[in-house]
Amino acid sequence: MRVAIAGVVAALLLPGSAIAGRWAVGVPAHGMAVARAALPAATVLVPGRTLVVVGSRPNLAGARYIERLDTAERKVAFANTEPYAAEQWNIDAIRAWTYWADPPQLHTVRVAVIDSGLDANHPDFLGRVAAGRSFVGSPWTTDADGHGTFVAGEIAADAFNHIGIAGAAFNAELLVAKVVDDDGSVSLEGEIQAIHWAVNNGARVINLSLGGVRDPLDHSLDSYSPAEADAVAYAYSRGAVVVAAVGNGPQSPTTPWNYADYPAALPHVLGVGAIQRNGVVPDYSNRDETFLDLTAPGAAMFSTIPRALIDAHVPQCLDVAYSNCGPSEFRGAIGTSFAAPEVSAAAALVLGANPDLSADQVVWLLERSAADQTGATGCTSCSDGHDALTGWGLVDVAEALRRATGPMPVPDGFEPNDGVGRVARQVAPPKRFHAAVDWWDDVDDVYAVFMHVGDVLYARVTPDRTRASVQLTASEPLTAGSHRAGRRPAVIRAVAVGKQLRVVVRANVRGTYYVRVTAAVRSRTPIGYAIAISASRR
Repeated sequence: MRVAIAGVVAALLLPGSAIAGRWAVGVPAHGMAVARAALPAATVLVPGRTLVVVGSRPNLAGARYIERLDTAERKVAFANTEPYAAEQWNIDAIRAWTYWADPPQLHTVRVAVIDSGLDANHPDFLGRVAAGRSFVGSPWTTDADGHGTFVAGEIAADAFNHIGIAGAAFNAELLVAKVVDDDGSVSLEGEIQAIHWAVNNGARVINLSLGGVRDPLDHSLDSYSPAEADAVAYAYSRGAVVVAAVGNGPQSPTTPWNYADYPAALPHVLGVGAIQRNGVVPDYSNRDETFLDLTAPGAAMFSTIPRALIDAHVPQCLDVAYSNCGPSEFRGAIGTSFAAPEVSAAAALVLGANPDLSADQVVWLLERSAADQTGATGCTSCSDGHDALTGWGLVDVAEALRRATGPMPVPDGFEPNDGVGRVARQVAPPKRFHAAVDWWDDVDDVYAVFMHVGDVLYARVTPDRTRASVQLTASEPLTAGSHRAGRRPAVIRAVAVGKQLRVVVRANVRGTYYVRVTAAVRSRTPIGYAIAISASRR
């Protein structure tokens, strides 16, 4: 018998025509009332969308779906089945594998570990290394320090060989660049060369668990290197996600230290701090209002060590090349150096799922999907939203993967252009285009225009949001005479005209003039703007 009810037809099955069970019925849009009338014994599973019917399979004309519930099986995220899985709290903490019920087939992603080398014959790295190179005196295949082997294990130890531990990024292929000599000294020149080498060998992610002190209040302590900044800008321009530890207080002037180390404090670098299992941010993890982007597990860490560092005095440690059998500094290891690899692994997993993502998009996904850390999560000193202790929060791979299926910011094709000089984007007027700035990751966009004496430069900016969301300025060239005299170039500020900001500069000297667009508000998303740059020549 058929009963028509306002366009929804319910067919009642004869006894024995289907096995009794529990059924989910997807209700047509705006059809809940009539569906409830047709299936009076049904209960609501999802308000406005889904009913549950107990008994024979219902047949609701126009239903979006009819699905049996009592025989359906769901799996939780596939498990870490390696022998030391219980020691690896970090994989669950960042929800590295939660997105998938079974191990997925991801694209291989090359991850560069620029560190102290690698015990290349460690069983957990067999088949996991694409290439290696040393930029110091000892070969990359040895690691007297142990730091690089520990970091590499967090990222890419074989997750399915039933040996030792699992690297969080089971799709990672390592590029090993050795820049730490056997005496523990870090070569800045080697680091810069290693970044270039890694990019030229296909690195999509670069992990830098090293750094130098940043102190904007005392330049004698500040270790900023323009050459390092150039290397990072090169990596970014070639599509690499650069991840760096924000540094540890014991290596800084005080603990805790309020500034992220370099290179974490450089533009387009993901700066990573440490968090403990109880949600507390330890004192040793450097703070930073701007350059601390994410936190990740950085306490009670467990990973691979070089076989040469096994403690031979402990009988049960024979051939156990893991941190429980290593030197004291690796037992229950702490530090932002061991937090950064978790974010590098997260970037590799996201890129493995979608290799077409740009570096900017991967960074945006990881930051904006992070789990905000507050008093409720254990960080009583944290505030809601972005803060100096945890940045955007604890990296959350599953949420980043979920958001990757939705809308994302369009990549800014004019990056990197974060300062004057070589890093500015050269523009030949007239030029009109759209770009974006971001308070947290890309605060300045700088455009360079060469002018002759008497030329007039015009720049107009129309923000996608309010006029107050960005600032527009122009500056004159830095001449040799003004540099010797200690004078800074004059800065011309824009005037507001309707929704636009406009600036006009007449060239009094021949040289390169700069137009700068600056993010003026703290926003969760980049601030887009249209810009027109023109010039009248004499």
